[in-house]
Amino acid sequence: MLSKRIVVCLDVKKGRTTKGIKFKNNIDVGDPVQMAKLYYEEGADELVFYDITASAEYRNIMIDVVERVAKQIFIPFSVGGGVRTIDDMRRVLLAGAEKVSVNTAAVLNPKIIEEGAKAFGSQCIVLGMDVKEVGASKRIPSGYEIVIHGGRTYTGIDALWWAREAVSLGAGEICLNSIDADGTQSGYELRLTKLISENVPIPVIASGGAGNPEHIYDVLTKAKADAALIASIVHYGTYSIKEIKEYLHNKGVKVRMVW
Repeated sequence: MLSKRIVVCLDVKKGRTTKGIKFKNNIDVGDPVQMAKLYYEEGADELVFYDITASAEYRNIMIDVVERVAKQIFIPFSVGGGVRTIDDMRRVLLAGAEKVSVNTAAVLNPKIIEEGAKAFGSQCIVLGMDVKEVGASKRIPSGYEIVIHGGRTYTGIDALWWAREAVSLGAGEICLNSIDADGTQSGYELRLTKLISENVPIPVIASGGAGNPEHIYDVLTKAKADAALIASIVHYGTYSIKEIKEYLHNKGVKVRMVW
């Protein structure tokens, strides 16, 4: 059995880590480089860095921040936001990231997934999915719609269809973020996570809603996620990564213990 992963997310805006609720009312929570080093030392399995306004502002990602973070950590590091071309992917990987996350750019140009997988390998290509529950309809049969530009633009694309399509194009992993649960600390969107996890053959990282270790346990076991992305509960010091992993270990979930 593969170990379940705890992935810490750093949403970055203007060079600072920020956190909001349902993609709104973001506040400054610290320096991304210092926070990345801390979470690495505490035992995070991976880090995710999102330049959350790069796509909406039609600008490139802040490579200098990526380079500074990469020098502080020695665990897998995924980067997204403002990645639109193969050259963008190459710059991110050369800056020290192991994976590149594409979200808005992949919806606008799905071939970037295929091109990225061919150039760098599927293991490097993460599909970021920002998803909103909208109710089942003929157009959106799963009831979940893909939203891009940092939660600003509804696409009319069904989330389950898009996940399967991305797999066929070569995506190696999906980071599935529920806009409805994001930042609420009231628990992951289990129905959505299970829907995607059970219908794609690649790892799924559940994102949005972690408020305590039990929420993480539920999404890893009941919803069958391969990894849980966390932010608020560690950014605000509510729980440490050690406390989360010890809870999961004691509940019988296989996790990487580093102490």
